[in-house]
Amino acid sequence: MKVLLLQEVKNLGKTGEIKEVKEGYAQNFLIAKGLAKPATDAIVRQWKARRQAAEERDREDLERLNAIAKKLESVTVKIVKKIGANGSLFGALKKEEIAEALARSGFEIDKKEIEIDGAIKATGLYEASAKLGRGVHPRFKVEVAGE
Repeated sequence: MKVLLLQEVKNLGKTGEIKEVKEGYAQNFLIAKGLAKPATDAIVRQWKARRQAAEERDREDLERLNAIAKKLESVTVKIVKKIGANGSLFGALKKEEIAEALARSGFEIDKKEIEIDGAIKATGLYEASAKLGRGVHPRFKVEVAGE
């Protein structure tokens, strides 16, 4: 009996593959546990259509993330903080403050997705990056000014 695997099955195959198996194994194990469906023409066509739609969505999502990354790389986020007598900040700059400044610039990025190299404890120009997902990690500049 031919079956279309809906999930990866150890020692049998990966998701989306069509395999020839014994009917008892197919009916009593693979189909019963939802790991496979009978490989009829209609089911195979339906599977291919779903997979193609998912790939299209993934491609569009990646294009959207790359467009956001390109815009973000050209942005310099300016943050004004109080400074002490010696010229250093009162405390280090937090990722939350960078996320708020990015939100004011039109980028909704969670503070957990922002990475900075070391602590920012003085005024100046620094680089940070944002993890947007799917391997897209644009770098942007953070300018810290004192008031």
